[in-house]
Amino acid sequence: MSRQTSNARDRILTAANKMFYAEGIRAVSLDNIAEKAGITKKTVYYHFKSKDDLVEAYLASRDQPNLALYRKWFDEADGGLPDKVAAIFRQIATSARHPKWKGCGFLRTAAELANMPGHPAMKVGAAHKKKFELWLAQEFETQGLVGGAALSRQVVLLLDGAFSTILVHRDADYAEAAGEAARALVEREVRNSTQRGSGQMESAST
Repeated sequence: MSRQTSNARDRILTAANKMFYAEGIRAVSLDNIAEKAGITKKTVYYHFKSKDDLVEAYLASRDQPNLALYRKWFDEADGGLPDKVAAIFRQIATSARHPKWKGCGFLRTAAELANMPGHPAMKVGAAHKKKFELWLAQEFETQGLVGGAALSRQVVLLLDGAFSTILVHRDADYAEAAGEAARALVEREVRNSTQRGSGQMESAST
C-alpha cells in the first residue's frame, strides 16, 4: 500500500471516528464521511466495500487505544487493587463531563445494530468487551484473588451500566457511584482471599 493510499484510508477512518461517535452510525452516510475526509465517495468504496465494512473498521480502530487507556488509568492509580478499579470509573466520570463525550462507542453501536446480531461490528464490540473482562480477571488473579473471573464480570456489568445510565440522566456522578460499588466488591474479595490464605496457613501449621 502506497503512502498516498494509506493516507486516504487513515483520513476516512478519522472522519468515521469523529462522525459515527458524535452522531451515530445510522445518521451518518458515506457521502458525509467522504465530505468530512475531503475525498470522493468512490475513494471511500476503494478502501471499504460497504458502510458495514467501514463501521466494523471504525470500532476495530478504537479497540486497542481504549484498552490501553483503561490499563493506563489502572496502572497509574494510587493505592491498592480496590482503588485502582475505582480509578477507572472516576476517570470515566471525568471524561463524561466533557461536552463532546457521547458514551461508549461500542455500546452505542451495539444498540443501533441490536436487530443485526451477526453484523461484523457486533463481533468487534463483543470481542473488545471480552478483552477488557479477561484483562481485569488476569489482574485480579495476579493479586491472588481466587474468584477473579467472576469478580471481573461483576465489574464489567457495573462499568457498562454506568455508561448507559450516564447517557439516560446526563449525570457523570453515576460513574463514581458505580466505582464505589466496584471498590466494595473488590475489597470484599480481597478480604475473603486473605482469610482463605490465613486459614490454609493455620491448617498447615497444625
